[in-house]
Amino acid sequence: MERHLRNARLATFAYFTLNGFLLGMWVVHIPAIEHRAGIGHAVLGQLLLLLGAGAFAGMQIAGPLTDRLGVRTVVPLSAALCSAAVLLPGLADDAWTLGAALFALGASNGFLDVSMNAHAVQVERGYGRPVMSAFHATFSIGGVLAALAGARTLASGWSPAVTLTATAVLGLAVSAAAARALLRPAAGAADADAAAGTDRPAGRRRTPGRIWLLAALAFLLMLCEGVANDWSVLHLQDVLGAPSATAALAYGSYATAMTVGRLLADRVAARIGAAAVLRYGSAVAAAGLTAAALSTGVPLALAGWAVFGIGLSGCIPQLFSAAGHLDPDAAGSNVSRVAGLGYLGMLAGPAVIGPLTRLVPLNLALLLPVACCAAAVCTAGILASPRPRTAPTGAGSRKEAEAA
Repeated sequence: MERHLRNARLATFAYFTLNGFLLGMWVVHIPAIEHRAGIGHAVLGQLLLLLGAGAFAGMQIAGPLTDRLGVRTVVPLSAALCSAAVLLPGLADDAWTLGAALFALGASNGFLDVSMNAHAVQVERGYGRPVMSAFHATFSIGGVLAALAGARTLASGWSPAVTLTATAVLGLAVSAAAARALLRPAAGAADADAAAGTDRPAGRRRTPGRIWLLAALAFLLMLCEGVANDWSVLHLQDVLGAPSATAALAYGSYATAMTVGRLLADRVAARIGAAAVLRYGSAVAAAGLTAAALSTGVPLALAGWAVFGIGLSGCIPQLFSAAGHLDPDAAGSNVSRVAGLGYLGMLAGPAVIGPLTRLVPLNLALLLPVACCAAAVCTAGILASPRPRTAPTGAGSRKEAEAA
């Protein structure tokens, strides 16, 4: 394997870890930032919508921009912007400035999310085998590192402004250091179009119908992830009467299983294929959440949430990978469609469960994401379709890597 390709993979790990770390540092400081801004939980909930709106907007802009300017430009720039933006919430002193800070953080995170996934697709193409899931696993690891670092600085009495300033400086350093290892664009169909005088800006390409199907699947599955993030702890606490400390283990078991599953999913995908990972993973997730929802005891519920995480772990990376490989010259735009709609699903999941609990108990409301997983099982065959413009494994992959 060429040295520059290995370095590009390490750089991609660095950006995914950095992204998870930056967002994690914001999350662990939410209570302190809320207090500094002088707002309550209700206002904070409304302001968090600006974080989501910024992320969605950033994703839609980042896709075409990445295709036009290339990952070597957009990825480090996005990482630098996200690193700088994480400082802003720590400086906010009222609802208005915090809202503006969250929108900026969301937009820069959307840029980084799409561009680094587009580069991950390029690295995967060079390797000629699945490597996407491991990148997503390091995002989770970055969040764990942020939780540990944030807990330490908070215990030491550091203010959010000081901690987030140090985080921004670290992020800028990582952004600059990893930039040199990013791959250059491989020669693709865009060169052929230009030679024939038919070159079109990537932003004007018509999005293939298959991309919208992948985006719909991402919406359903990331809806499931959003439900786990926001309702797993409440499920154990409100439905099963678990103490707060025990209830927190519900999300812990889910997140740990998700991370471990993503570290292993690439090898599984290489052996059985992306469609099988999506089909069987969604089925396992559905079984796990069903067991958790219908459980009358805490141990079975914890096991169910863990199985839910292990089942979901490899699904989203397969969708991102398929979107990026469909057309290398429009990888950024295609990934932005899938990531954007998926992100909306992650926001919609927790929002939908709340109103449902007015009609049925929380544990029965959790059967909605079970239905989403069942839909993914039935439509997983879309990943079995050929990827028409992916470089083949072997000589083709080596040729492309040499062009990088």
